Amino acid sequence: MTTPRMGASRRSLLLGAAGAGLALPFAARAQSYRPEYKLSVVGNRPIPFADGAFRWAELVTERSGGRINVKVYPGSQLVGGDQTRELVAMRQGVIDFAVFSTINIAPQVREVGLFQLPFLMPSHRAFDALIRGDVGRDIFGVMERRDVVPLAWGENGFREISNSKRAIRTPDDLRGLKIRFAAGAIFTDIYNALGANPVQMSFADLQPALSTGAVDGQENPINLFLAFRMDTLAQKHLTVWNYVNDPLIFALSKSVWNSFTPADQQLVRECAEQAGRDEIALTRRGLGGEGTDDSAMVELRNRGVEVTVLSAAEKRAFAEKTKPVYDKWAATVGPDLVRKAETAIRAVAS
Repeated sequence: MTTPRMGASRRSLLLGAAGAGLALPFAARAQSYRPEYKLSVVGNRPIPFADGAFRWAELVTERSGGRINVKVYPGSQLVGGDQTRELVAMRQGVIDFAVFSTINIAPQVREVGLFQLPFLMPSHRAFDALIRGDVGRDIFGVMERRDVVPLAWGENGFREISNSKRAIRTPDDLRGLKIRFAAGAIFTDIYNALGANPVQMSFADLQPALSTGAVDGQENPINLFLAFRMDTLAQKHLTVWNYVNDPLIFALSKSVWNSFTPADQQLVRECAEQAGRDEIALTRRGLGGEGTDDSAMVELRNRGVEVTVLSAAEKRAFAEKTKPVYDKWAATVGPDLVRKAETAIRAVAS
C-alpha cells in the first residue's frame, strides 16, 4: 500500500518542479525590470514641455504599481544640458525614456525637419492634420528604424520671437539683431535670410545670454517666455508670427521597450498618449485665437511686454523672404513628405 503513495508523492514533486520551471521565465522577466528608468527632457516644470514628461513618468509608475519606476531628469542633465544629444544618448543606453523636441533631433533625423520649414503650418488645425495623419505615421516609422519606439505626439507650441530693441513687424525690423536659436542649420538660414545674426545656444545658456545682452532676442513658445519671465531679461518686444511649431515625441529606447511584457507595453503606450493629450492642451492654454481663453496674452501685456500680432498679409512678407530657405530644406527633408504635408494642410484650410 505504500508504493502507490510513494508514486503519487514522486509525481507531485515532478509536477511541482515542472510548474516552477514553466513559471520561471515570467518571474525572471519581472525581476529583470530595472529599479529605475531614466527619462530626459529639456527644461523643468512649470513649462508644458517638461510637465508632459513628468505626467508620463507619474502615470507609468502609478499604473504599474511601481514595477516600472520612471524618474524624470529635467534640464537635459543626463547630457550635460545639451538637448541635441538626447537621441544619441538614448541609442547609447544612457537615456531610457525621453520627450524629444523635433527641433533638437532634426540634425539626426532629417524628416522631422519638416516642422521647421518656415510658415508651413498656419494654424493649430494644420499642425494637428500633420501629427494625426499620414505624415505623423510616416515620421514614427522613421524613428522606429533608429532603435527608438515613438508612442505619442505632444506640442511645444508655435515659436514667437522676442527682443530687447524694437517691435518686429516687417523683415527689415530683424536686420542686425542677434537672435538665439536652439539647434538646426535651417534656423541659421532663416535668420540670415531675414538679415538677423543667428546664434545657436543651449537653453541652459539662454537666460544668462539675455541678461548680459550677449544676444538681443530669442524665439520660443509664449508659455515658456512667461514661465521663465523673459520679460525680466530685457525682452520687452514680442511678435506673434507663428513661423514654426515644434512637435514633441514621447519615446523610449527599443531595447527597453522589448524588455517589457506586451501588457506593460500597452500600459506605457496608453500613458504616453494621455500625457501627450494633456500636454498639448496645456501648451495651448491662454493663447486665444482659435480658442477663447486669452489669459496668456493678457499676462504678457500686464508685464509690460509690447505684443505685436502679425496679420496674414504681414506674415506673407516673412514667408516670401524665407521661401528660398523653405525650398532648400524641403529637398533635405524629402520632397514626397513635404508634398504630403502641404496636401494635408490644404485639406483642412479649404
